[in-house]
Amino acid sequence: MGLKKSFSNITSQYISGIDKPLFATVVALCLFSLFNLYGIGGTQNPYFWKQVIFVILGIVMMTILSFFNYRYLKNNSVAVFALYIISIILLMMPFLFDSIRGVRAWISIGGLTFEPAEFVKLVIVILMAKYFSQRHIHINDYRHIIVSGLYCLIPIGITLLQPDLGSAIIMFFVWLGMLVVIGLNRRQLFVLAMLLLVVGAVGWTFALKPYQKVRVVSFLNPGSDPRGSGYNLIQSKIAIGAGYWFGSGWGKGPQTSNGFLPEPYNDFVFASTADQFGLLGIGAVLSAIVFLVSRIMKIAERATSNFGRLFAIGLTIIISVHAIIGSGVDLGLMPVTGIPFPFISYGGSSLWSLLAGLGILQSIKRYG
Repeated sequence: MGLKKSFSNITSQYISGIDKPLFATVVALCLFSLFNLYGIGGTQNPYFWKQVIFVILGIVMMTILSFFNYRYLKNNSVAVFALYIISIILLMMPFLFDSIRGVRAWISIGGLTFEPAEFVKLVIVILMAKYFSQRHIHINDYRHIIVSGLYCLIPIGITLLQPDLGSAIIMFFVWLGMLVVIGLNRRQLFVLAMLLLVVGAVGWTFALKPYQKVRVVSFLNPGSDPRGSGYNLIQSKIAIGAGYWFGSGWGKGPQTSNGFLPEPYNDFVFASTADQFGLLGIGAVLSAIVFLVSRIMKIAERATSNFGRLFAIGLTIIISVHAIIGSGVDLGLMPVTGIPFPFISYGGSSLWSLLAGLGILQSIKRYG
């Protein structure tokens, strides 16, 4: 009876301190991801059972972190900087392992793989929230823009060397988005825009790999090479179109079940969802993401500290950009980048990073 009462007290304490609609939405998205993956390959597919484990452990981690007082990160610069250094070390470790499809972005031990870039995205949000919360009054000083940019440039540069353009884009948008939110003046925005144009031109000429340039070209005209570089986008569009309004049914998506759609668990999970559940299905997923973001921003509005508000904004940027690019790629509106769709794509690294961030967010809701 004592153990049962203690568990009941902990449960009541947890529920009373969190944003319940946000928690329910996250759990619903995670459960739908399992439902969707089961429809793609059934229980014979190892991806399904691994994702079950990822979801369970991720939700447990989110719950534990919601009890962690976020003020420790807010008030402890040494701990945040140590977290940043650890993330950089982890980000460099994939160079010690064999490449996967030409990319060295994963740490592979036994049958398990971990993508450090997903963890680094969360650390950048923590670091930028810490940095800007202490200097928001003096943000118009170019020195702070440069220093914050250098903090982000290091992991972005390492990620580009792997090469993982998609993750580098997310890191860049976190930095840029938080700069815009804290209030750059027009002159600074203009200078930053011009600098980005120059960096983009130099990057296209010297940094992008040939296959990455091919992805951009095939995105603009996938029909120019329908059996090669344009194949993925063409099959993705066919899968989305085949779903119509209500889809072909759970486990009955023609493009997915017949093996025409590449990477239906990861890069093109949005298309495989449409293949099974149609416009109604992907509309429900996107609506859940929008609702989730609205709850995060509501926590940001009510946060009593600049760190809490900025952290919530950074997490919003990560989820939003992932969803926009993830759906945009599958619809043929953007080049293929390999970015997972939040909560729906297979994989533990991205899911755990998002759930850890949401756990910290619930801590901000709990402790103010």
